[in-house]
Amino acid sequence: MGCAPSIHVSQSGVIYCRDSDESNSPHQTTTISQGTAATLHGLFIKTDAADSINPVITYQSRHSRNNSHRDRGNERSGGGHVRIEAETQTSRSSVKVSSTEQCVGPMRLIQGPIQVLLVFAKEDSQSDAFWWACDRAGFSCTIARTPEAALESFLAQHHEVVVVDGRHARYFQAEVVCQLIRATKPSENTVIVAVVPQNPPDQEEPSVLPLLCAGFSRRFVESSSVARCYNELLQMQHGEVRCHFKLRACNSAFTALEQCGEAVEISSEDHIIQYVNPALERLMGYQQGELVGKELPKSDKNRAELLDTINNCINKGKEWQGVYYAQRKTGDSMKQHVKITPVTGQGGKIRHFVAIKKAYGDNNKQACKSQRDERGCEGPLQIECQCQRHRDRRKDSVDSRSLSSRGSDAPTLHNRRYSSVARIHSMTIEAPITKVINIINAAQESSPVVVAEALDRVLEILRTTELYSPQLGSKEDDPHTNDLVGGLMSDGLRRLSGNEYVFSKNMSQGQLSIPMTLNDVPQSIADLLADEERWEFNILGLEAATHKRPLTYLGLKVFTGMGVCEFLNCSEATLRSWLQVMEASYHASNSYHNSTHAADVLHATAYFLRKERVKGILDQLDVVAALVAATVHDVDHPGRTNSFLCNAGSELAILYNDTAVLESHHAALAFQLTVRDSKSNIFKNIDRTQFRTLRQAIIDMVLATEMTRHFEHVNKFVNSINKPMAAIEESNSNSENSDGEGQENIRSSPENRLLIKRMMIKCADVANPCRPLELCIEWAGRISEEYFAQTDEEKLQGLPVVMPVFDRNTCSVPKSQISFIDYFITDMFDAWDGRGSPPGRCSMWASWSIVHCMLSFLSTVFSVY
Repeated sequence: MGCAPSIHVSQSGVIYCRDSDESNSPHQTTTISQGTAATLHGLFIKTDAADSINPVITYQSRHSRNNSHRDRGNERSGGGHVRIEAETQTSRSSVKVSSTEQCVGPMRLIQGPIQVLLVFAKEDSQSDAFWWACDRAGFSCTIARTPEAALESFLAQHHEVVVVDGRHARYFQAEVVCQLIRATKPSENTVIVAVVPQNPPDQEEPSVLPLLCAGFSRRFVESSSVARCYNELLQMQHGEVRCHFKLRACNSAFTALEQCGEAVEISSEDHIIQYVNPALERLMGYQQGELVGKELPKSDKNRAELLDTINNCINKGKEWQGVYYAQRKTGDSMKQHVKITPVTGQGGKIRHFVAIKKAYGDNNKQACKSQRDERGCEGPLQIECQCQRHRDRRKDSVDSRSLSSRGSDAPTLHNRRYSSVARIHSMTIEAPITKVINIINAAQESSPVVVAEALDRVLEILRTTELYSPQLGSKEDDPHTNDLVGGLMSDGLRRLSGNEYVFSKNMSQGQLSIPMTLNDVPQSIADLLADEERWEFNILGLEAATHKRPLTYLGLKVFTGMGVCEFLNCSEATLRSWLQVMEASYHASNSYHNSTHAADVLHATAYFLRKERVKGILDQLDVVAALVAATVHDVDHPGRTNSFLCNAGSELAILYNDTAVLESHHAALAFQLTVRDSKSNIFKNIDRTQFRTLRQAIIDMVLATEMTRHFEHVNKFVNSINKPMAAIEESNSNSENSDGEGQENIRSSPENRLLIKRMMIKCADVANPCRPLELCIEWAGRISEEYFAQTDEEKLQGLPVVMPVFDRNTCSVPKSQISFIDYFITDMFDAWDGRGSPPGRCSMWASWSIVHCMLSFLSTVFSVY
């Protein structure tokens, strides 16, 4: 059974289908009777007899074709002439082509079956050929008979391909149909094909330019060959249609940019603005569309050498990031954090620059105020500005490199991904090493890619070994010089030649002189790491051998040896990258709270974890949490105490309500740095529940290092674990049956495991007095110097001196160490004793006592003479 080639509408408006066994029309219809109008899927019908009937859509159903012949006869019903304006294909092979996956950069897209609109005034071999070609390709096909029906169908379905019959001008003009469709918004991603008649052999091939000017995408010379039409459709599917599909998907990216809170600017290679999002327009005080096609005015506050640095960097295809002044519409200059990324385009050359901009510090308030003044509104915009200030405060507080920075130009951690070229050119005082760097940069210009990458590695090695400035020993420094250096470097940023500060390198981006695996470790470092499991391990020797980068090397050894990578399901490369990021976030300028201290705490934690009484209590998640917490427990420490930050009214103190300020900052920043880059995210492969548990354990251990709750933690440990265990042991000694199960229950309860982990990291954090004497003396000198510097700064700023004893002119380091051991160390390590307590804490107290007595004696003797 089959339907006749066309649908018949009576004068009364009843739509019906005449069965015809001999009909082979590919367009199947069905009988409908709905008064004056009917709606089916895909067919728009209008009759002369019933002008008031709205277009209707035919029902799509399967059918089988018996042969390739076609009845093209015109049929009438009841004397009413029928004009079929659109028909919709339903093919037995419409399920041939399923959705396919496409990619636009990192975006993954699913492309559904292609829709084709055929605009033919009447059925003929050409329209049939395209119909059957769509059938073979599995495309959805609709036929429209008039320009109006074509436009209505297109607006309803947004076809990817429109084929317009341009052979016969007596029915409609193909150019008019094309222009009607092109006038609509959806048509910008549609391929429109003009079917043109064959050109006589003796005539010159006509130009396709008029068709292109009319809006057509392609020209197809008429051919009733289904195979040729099929090939034409396939070429469009894999060519223009796919490209337009990807371009259409870019609308979502532009929508994200429009809604994004960060200011985004895209400019050409000539720095002519091609796009700015609303956030940038608000930031700079411009109205919509005022900036596009223009060059953003430059502020005269930027140094000429800074502009040269930026241009040299981005023109080499490298990202630049730093602080830059921009001129707003009002003419005033605004200090901004700017990250500029070059984008390669046509011809393999840099064609675009993408800039992400954010107001620097107090400029956020200025920008919000200017927006209110310019727009004359209070409500929503004021709320928006307030929200932005809160977001900026949170971000700046987490990114803060120092709470005692003396300069306003110190960049934050958010801007640490700084180009290597920009670092070098930004130096204001040229040292000999700078000349070497410039020569290497010049050599890179004309070098092959392999050589250029090798030279990049050379540059990174030169930087990480700190050849730009002299190394000042902690024992022999002049106090005034040491205080000056501490003041200059108190923001924790790496210092190059002169007084120029730069951002620390994002370790996930650059190559550093860090081994790919433990097998690549230099022999001198490997020899030191061989003693890593001993309490007498020389961490200061490792610091010297690694050029003040011991945390990465020791972390690789400890983490791999204790199965951290296996538990987190991360590669050693990811672990290495994470360790580099963490180490770079410690302040090398701090005499004590630097990455060497973190490595020392990590070593002590690993030492405790290997002891049997601890190993039998904690599971692998606890082990991983403890090692991670030890690594990050002082990250981004400014070299000042919590009391100093609270008295100084620092942003961190305000953010954390004067409560565990530094410890809260260490924990928060550690996770922010970890999840910021997938290359260094060691948690990316564990499930959410496990991550939440691990994260909570890490945070709890880091917060436990806060000294105001020191005695609370120690007393809880003693009362919850030591005393009950002692009671059970005493009971066992008085009876023949030992209650091993009771002891195990006490140790392994979740609450007590938490106390054990807290106590363990607390002991590891202050274990310096228990180290061998030469290490103990060095650590004592370092922490004293840090406290001396704080006292000096407190006096300079008129702040309360929270530790008057640490005055560099009057302090006795041995006596201060004796007090510290008496007050904090002895009771805590007595409580921890038996669970991996290190040897030598009593001997250290005796040694310091001897040193103190000798110094007191010498002081008395010299005062007499």
